[in-house]
Amino acid sequence: MPAFDQLTDGQIQRLVYLVVLVAVLGSYALVSLRSRIGPLIRSALLWALIFTGVAAAYGLWDSARYSAASVQTEGGEGLVLRRSFDGQYHLTLDITGPNGVVTPIRFIVDTGASEMVLTQADAAKLGYGDDLRFLGVASTANGMTRTAQVTLARVDLEGHSAQRVRALVNEGALHASLLGMGYLERFSRIEIMQDRLRITF
Repeated sequence: MPAFDQLTDGQIQRLVYLVVLVAVLGSYALVSLRSRIGPLIRSALLWALIFTGVAAAYGLWDSARYSAASVQTEGGEGLVLRRSFDGQYHLTLDITGPNGVVTPIRFIVDTGASEMVLTQADAAKLGYGDDLRFLGVASTANGMTRTAQVTLARVDLEGHSAQRVRALVNEGALHASLLGMGYLERFSRIEIMQDRLRITF
């Protein structure tokens, strides 16, 4: 089992849902056995626990539902992503950092972005430290921000590897790393169909 600091955002999210669900079920059993609690208070607590448990179970199901799935397409092998609850498509890549360590990084697939853009937090996970030089400038929804260019030793997606991939580290506030066309254009086709995004290798 991977260490906690090696878990992806999706794995951490599912773990949180599981912990909440277990806590709710345990609390439900405890409250059910406490006969000294007034019937009205006990009924209210039970309904509150049931509601929380249903919400946690839905969140766990929803998180698992929107994972990527490998498929066979007419053009060959590919990957289908379902739109997540936040309206975005998420994809996790295994990236080899400057120290040779492979780290899973979760991205938002952004076909409108020209480059692969890393948050400072994700760059730090990969081993990029205070030596980053923010010499570039990029226009974002929040205005202009400075960027630092890095070269990723290796990027792996479902067995498909790319060497020396260019990426930018965003100096400003960015809630998630972005997977832009600088990386996606390596594949033969990108299609968006209703709530799904298909990548053909």
